[in-house]
Amino acid sequence: MIDRLIQRGITPVIPPKRNRTTRRKTDFSLYRERNLVERFFNKLKQFRAIATRYDKLKSTFLAAVQFASIIILLN
Repeated sequence: MIDRLIQRGITPVIPPKRNRTTRRKTDFSLYRERNLVERFFNKLKQFRAIATRYDKLKSTFLAAVQFASIIILLN
């Protein structure tokens, strides 16, 4: 699985299990940033209009995402 990611030019950032016999290098600063992005998207999905995509137009949906992002960042 990791080999396929590397062939596609993707850097795996999830650290391996501690009891693994062959250790894999991990960039923990990149992993920390990835975690922040994932947590932000999880907070964004808490807004029902964004999770279910009520808006039919791209511009209205983008405005809803921007509005929800502002609310998340202000809290």
